[in-house]
Amino acid sequence: MAADSTPADGPHPDRGPAANPLGHGPVLLLAGARLADGRVADVRISGDRIQAVGAAGSLGPLTAPPGGPTATTGARIDLTGYLLLPAPAEPHAHYDVAFTTAVPKGATTAPETAAALITRATEAALTSLGYGATAQRTHVRIGDTYGLRRLEAVLTARQTLRGLAELQAVAMPGLLTGLAGADGRAQLREALRLGANAVGGCPDLDPDPAGYVQVLLEAAREADCPVDLHTDGADPAALARLAAALAPLRPRVTLGPCSAMGPDGPGLLAAAGIRVVCLPQNGCCTGIGGRPAGLNPALVAGLANARTLPAAGSGSLRDPANPAGRADPLEAAYLLSAGGGMSVESAYDAVANQARAVLGLPPVRVEAGFPAELLAVRGDSLAGALAGGHSRLVVHSGRIVSRTSAVREFADAVTLALPRQGTPG
Repeated sequence: MAADSTPADGPHPDRGPAANPLGHGPVLLLAGARLADGRVADVRISGDRIQAVGAAGSLGPLTAPPGGPTATTGARIDLTGYLLLPAPAEPHAHYDVAFTTAVPKGATTAPETAAALITRATEAALTSLGYGATAQRTHVRIGDTYGLRRLEAVLTARQTLRGLAELQAVAMPGLLTGLAGADGRAQLREALRLGANAVGGCPDLDPDPAGYVQVLLEAAREADCPVDLHTDGADPAALARLAAALAPLRPRVTLGPCSAMGPDGPGLLAAAGIRVVCLPQNGCCTGIGGRPAGLNPALVAGLANARTLPAAGSGSLRDPANPAGRADPLEAAYLLSAGGGMSVESAYDAVANQARAVLGLPPVRVEAGFPAELLAVRGDSLAGALAGGHSRLVVHSGRIVSRTSAVREFADAVTLALPRQGTPG
């Protein structure tokens, strides 16, 4: 992964053998893009890094030969009319249940085939990628009636998506304590052996929440992996105990959605170095204990006062918890800005670099030396992009991996004209 070889505090020079005169890997010139600070610039990418950023037209022509671009000649993409941003990330998804809206809650259905599970997980990840999320983390239920089938499907999807997007899987066991948790403990160990990237789950639903957390911490230490837990943070005392238990593993600890957290919670988590992921698109969902699972403006304000910002994710994607769920990070940022009291800049940062930090990935800026993880969205400002940027171009590891073109057409103005005074109609 990129996090294993890149310092978290900034860019580093390109490395590796030179495959072209400008650096390693193919060259890609993104020309005439508007940056978030208002400048119009050309951005040259070499391999998986941004190599140079200059005024429009200053980086020289880059044109493909008649046979098309090659590894040494590269390509030029005209981004006039587009805003170029660090690519967003998806820090909290549930791809194992995505696109299951048609299945009624509690319905008894035949188990899905492995192929069907893989197809759904892959489609969910590609949907998120199409919106711009080049790095994604999905929580996957294991144990009980689930076994490891869903995790195996997500891991197969991860392999299929290699080179298109980075997909991480969080193993979520049900019970972990006592005799009833023996299966969950065994499945957790096997999930990590198979390749799960992190451990998680919901300690509030175990008869012994503290014991649940201790089992996860031991597994995380043995596997050297992060912990990403579900909690609504409604009980201040329980939240304090949870923060104290998780503090030794910081900064590799994440909690979400924390939708019922009280006024003291944000400062407590900030002091413990624990990251928070909120789910602004899940306002209609029922979370832990029947409480809402969506955006808590007081949580956002409290984290800001504690000099830390949340990450934001999509959560449910057209599953029974949120039949209209979407995987669009820009919509999550819009909701943070419109209903969470955040500036548009901070709201976008929540779905971009704050989300990447949750995934253990280095930050991205549209500057030389940073990872070439970029989103070009039609618009002339960040506010305009959040309000409705539909046409998008997505760059992952220096390569264009998705392009969405939205065309708006109106009927002929004469057809739409109101009837003139005195005429039938």
